[in-house]
Amino acid sequence: MKTFLAATCAGVMLELSVLGGEPVKNVLADIPYADDQPGKRKLIDEKHLFVMQVALKPGQQVPQHNANSNVHLLILEGAVIVTLDGKDTLASKGDLLPVMFKTLMSVRNDSKENASFLNIRSPNPSEMKP
Repeated sequence: MKTFLAATCAGVMLELSVLGGEPVKNVLADIPYADDQPGKRKLIDEKHLFVMQVALKPGQQVPQHNANSNVHLLILEGAVIVTLDGKDTLASKGDLLPVMFKTLMSVRNDSKENASFLNIRSPNPSEMKP
């Protein structure tokens, strides 16, 4: 019993260190939809990686801006129109779309269904040189 307890404690400590001491996050649970603006929640904010979840109800959009790092958009549900340097791309559930640093971009939900995606930036924008 003593060996089992020690092994269990060691396993839990290893899991916590692997996860950085934070609990597991489920990006498909409690998606941050908001009525008056795009919903968002920060999932990871580390030196080499920044991950934000964005949730768009029908008709909502992320305004035009320049990508402040190397970005990948991973569509979790629904479909969005991603405009990169003036060119529209339809991205649907499961699609992974790369966006180069400083690319002029916007994202909108023109459908009748909710849409959410991960905005994965590497390195963290705080590490990027202008």
